Amino acid sequence: MAHRAKAVLRDAAALGVNSVASPTTASTWRGSGWWGSAVVYQIYLRSFQDSDGDGVGDLAGVRARLPYLRSLGVDGIWLNPFYPSPQHDHGYDVSDYFAVQPEYGTLESFDQLVHDAHGLDLRVVIDIVPNHCSIEHPWFAAALAAGPGSAERERFHFADGNGEYGDLPPNNWRSIFGGSAWQRVTEPDGTPGQWYLHSFAPEQADFNWRHPDVAAYFEQVLRFWFERGVDGIRIDVAHGLHKADGLPDHENAMDDELTGDPLNPYAWNQPEVHDVWRRWRSIAEGYTVLTGRERVLIGEVGVLDAEQLALYQRPDELHQSFYFEFLRANWDDQILYDVVDRGLGTVAGSGSSVAWVLNNHDMPRSVTRYGGGAPGLDAGDVDLGTVRARAAALLMLALPGAAYVYQGEELGLPEVTDLPVELLADPMFHRTQGARRGRDGCRVPLPWAASQHCFGFSPTDAWLPQPDWFADHAVDRQLSSGESMLHLYREALALRRRLPALASNEFRWLRTEPGVLAFTRGDGFGCVVNCSSRVVSAPVDGELVLASHQEAGDKIPPNSAAWYLLAPAIASVGEAA
Repeated sequence: MAHRAKAVLRDAAALGVNSVASPTTASTWRGSGWWGSAVVYQIYLRSFQDSDGDGVGDLAGVRARLPYLRSLGVDGIWLNPFYPSPQHDHGYDVSDYFAVQPEYGTLESFDQLVHDAHGLDLRVVIDIVPNHCSIEHPWFAAALAAGPGSAERERFHFADGNGEYGDLPPNNWRSIFGGSAWQRVTEPDGTPGQWYLHSFAPEQADFNWRHPDVAAYFEQVLRFWFERGVDGIRIDVAHGLHKADGLPDHENAMDDELTGDPLNPYAWNQPEVHDVWRRWRSIAEGYTVLTGRERVLIGEVGVLDAEQLALYQRPDELHQSFYFEFLRANWDDQILYDVVDRGLGTVAGSGSSVAWVLNNHDMPRSVTRYGGGAPGLDAGDVDLGTVRARAAALLMLALPGAAYVYQGEELGLPEVTDLPVELLADPMFHRTQGARRGRDGCRVPLPWAASQHCFGFSPTDAWLPQPDWFADHAVDRQLSSGESMLHLYREALALRRRLPALASNEFRWLRTEPGVLAFTRGDGFGCVVNCSSRVVSAPVDGELVLASHQEAGDKIPPNSAAWYLLAPAIASVGEAA
């Protein structure tokens, strides 16, 4: 049996050990639909499964792997963009919001995927990209053809340049991907002309959301996909739609380019954006009532202030938004405590639930980050990173709220840091002249079978090469090992469904010795995370049901986590103490 929590508290007090979580706290966010506690699996379509031998993943490939996802234990899937696109930013430069990119399939194959997913009780979430479109979108082509002062150009942010000849950008804003946020066009008569705003790549023109045509158009897009049966919409750059009137200069304009964060107060998080989400929420609620199947809105909200993030999740706006602070947090008990507590106190405090995330298609993988690797990209200590990533998975899946799992996360994939420069496709790499390596390393196609060509991803060469060491992470190899990362995720997800305490909204911190996090859920579940480099005693009394390290029990090894079933009286020990 693990040591009793009260004894640990008394011992800690006697020794003068500081508590990580002095007062215990409780989170009691209101009940919700399936999304409130769902585990959703993010699919980066190009890299998931190729079904037709062109080296690129597709909708039919996802459909073929639905049984794998059902056996993993997730509640739904989220598909990154699959729309027609010239692929300057791998689908986030959309040229047609009402169709499917031919290399990914057709509308019919999308409908088949939704049908089969629903048959397995898997919800389907898709991306919508409302901040910007491809410069090959018909609206933008019409704007170029119509010329300055036209109604067509008012749907975007066109402006005359500065300087005697108009050859300087209209303001000093910088692109998140690097360089100026403005691109000059050639007018129909062949002369240099106006400039248009692009917060990301030049091939992605920002819409002017102050124009009524734009709002009306995206309401049509929303309805089109809801009527095809999708259960949710993940909204790209949900904080970026409106820009400040007059597009004034920003005194720290380089911050956005240097950090990749949305720091320009005139370009991001304008108050008017909340009106958009209120309207979208009313549309989603209408479909929920009409069909009896709940439709949800999930925002990629890049604001760095948790209190500002919570505003997007008010009851009449988005159902959820990703809590990126958790993804960004270093492996440190106090940092993790502060991040979790802030999320539960702000986002969950708004009446919604926190959407926890450890990995996604825009960030270096957690195995690499936790091993001290990334930015340049340094591979770091993969063994250390793997141990910590296993523990972080149990932490995330034990927290109240939803969790979003990025493909390959359940396989413990590290970042691929040595892709040949000539194969890097991310515009971030090219726009910064290599100063930022970009996101290709977390988008390498998945390994399914250790001994097959392309590890079972495709019968031909994949669009990005997979390293030889991917064989060790292949699905078939991990399924045969009871200690694999895949096995850990499957067990954790099964327990998450099965244990009544993990359906509870109640959350309480326990006092611990430095380097350790511990909390309870409901009246019978405890989670302990040892972020330190030493073995510690488990500060709970209960039965071990799952651990990230095989030697966990009464003692918890360094950089590991464990789940316990507690005697009911122990669940409130933090409060009693």
